[in-house]
Amino acid sequence: MTIDKETEAKILRYHFVEQWRVGTIATQLGIHHGVVDRVLSQAGLPKVERSVRSSIIDPYLPFIIKTLSEFPTLTAVRLYEMAKQRGYPGGPSQFRQRISQLRPRKQPEAYLRLKTLPGEQSQIDWGHFGHLQIGQVKRPLMAFVMVLSWSRQIFLRFYLNAQMENFLRGHVAAFEAWNGLPKVLLYDNLKSAVLERQGDAIRFHPTLLALSAHYRFEPRPVAIARGNEKGRVERAIRYIRDNFFAGRRWQTLEELNAQADDWCQGVSADRRCPENNDLSVKEAFLQEQPCLISLPDNPFDTRERVEVRARKTPYIRFDLNDYSIPHQQVQKTLSVNADLNSVRILDGDELIAEHPRHFGKGEQIECEAHINALWLAKTHAKLHRGQDRLSQASAHIPELLQQAIERGHVLKTTVRLLNECLDHYGRDEFHHAIEEAIKQQSPYPQAVQQILERRRDEKHQPPPITVALPDKVKHVTVKTANVADYDALYSAREGEGEENE
Repeated sequence: MTIDKETEAKILRYHFVEQWRVGTIATQLGIHHGVVDRVLSQAGLPKVERSVRSSIIDPYLPFIIKTLSEFPTLTAVRLYEMAKQRGYPGGPSQFRQRISQLRPRKQPEAYLRLKTLPGEQSQIDWGHFGHLQIGQVKRPLMAFVMVLSWSRQIFLRFYLNAQMENFLRGHVAAFEAWNGLPKVLLYDNLKSAVLERQGDAIRFHPTLLALSAHYRFEPRPVAIARGNEKGRVERAIRYIRDNFFAGRRWQTLEELNAQADDWCQGVSADRRCPENNDLSVKEAFLQEQPCLISLPDNPFDTRERVEVRARKTPYIRFDLNDYSIPHQQVQKTLSVNADLNSVRILDGDELIAEHPRHFGKGEQIECEAHINALWLAKTHAKLHRGQDRLSQASAHIPELLQQAIERGHVLKTTVRLLNECLDHYGRDEFHHAIEEAIKQQSPYPQAVQQILERRRDEKHQPPPITVALPDKVKHVTVKTANVADYDALYSAREGEGEENE
């Protein structure tokens, strides 16, 4: 307890002038008697030794001390139950307080500050920064952090999980950002780095060994329960939390990573270097960069490769989403080759489909050619496909179709006419018209058409241009005409005109 100079002066005056006892001074000033003892001892008086009153726990102290020497981690709750069985009459609170004073404590360990040479070592770890909501799924936001131990240059990149592929991508991106890499990479005992460990016997992850062979670095895990060996990266993660991530605004993961790159090259690089306060981190990194291992000609392949099974529908499931494939490939085992931007689907070595990658959940990513080919191959699937197309355009379609069926409308005709409305007016207008038709209790295509026309007139827009072809001519192949035939016909007509003149 800290007291001010006025209280300290009162203690000295009450003791030396008024001859008050320590307990009286403590009571009158509302402070602990130990504070009074400390002030008097600083004034040159010996500390007053007070007699210790006996306690109901004293007869049980030999048993408690002996038990704690044999079982130092035994809980106070268990010791209290053992003491009660031996006749201890007191309550648990005083007992637990005394146990905390008697429990043997481990001698604190002192640590040496580890020094490294330029280009010798970097430290790697993951940091968890909450979650990111993408569509219907919440994905973890993980920060891959690599720090050069000598210059303290930081590389930071955010990913949507801490799986092996992103672990590799973080390495490759860091090496390319620094245009080199250190000789030793120090890891915590991550599953992406160490599969098994028995003492000094370590079994590294084979993919990490392939990465180390490609870039010629030595992977080295820290000792178990030795956080000081990777303190640089742990401090860097705390620094990132407090000085980069706190209060930051961003819309997409790409935007966040762009801000992280700017921060690593700007604010983070301008701070003082802990190894040499005369240098900034940027200046120290420029001195360290020539000591780094040069990069190979080609980067390490970090694409994800998994086998998938195509079922009855022309889609494969990858990372919570469905991607379309040609309908001839159903009921096959295919392979997916994916990076952060695209998903490539292969049948053996043949590329059969490629899509942009999505990170939501339950999404259908389609190539229109795949679906159109299935329409032509299975005409009876046309109605179901039409309903599915309508449902993707508006979430109110199932309710409208159900009401239309209950009122006796033909489902096939209703679906066809609604798809025509969708083609002519677009998804947004179609969605609003369906919602309004349901509110008006008018679940039929003509009502939707009227609503669309009214909304078009209110916006002073021209009517859509429609071309209706008979079913018989939809698939007729038109032969290309010979232009010379038209020239001959034109010449013949000119000759007839001259004769008439």
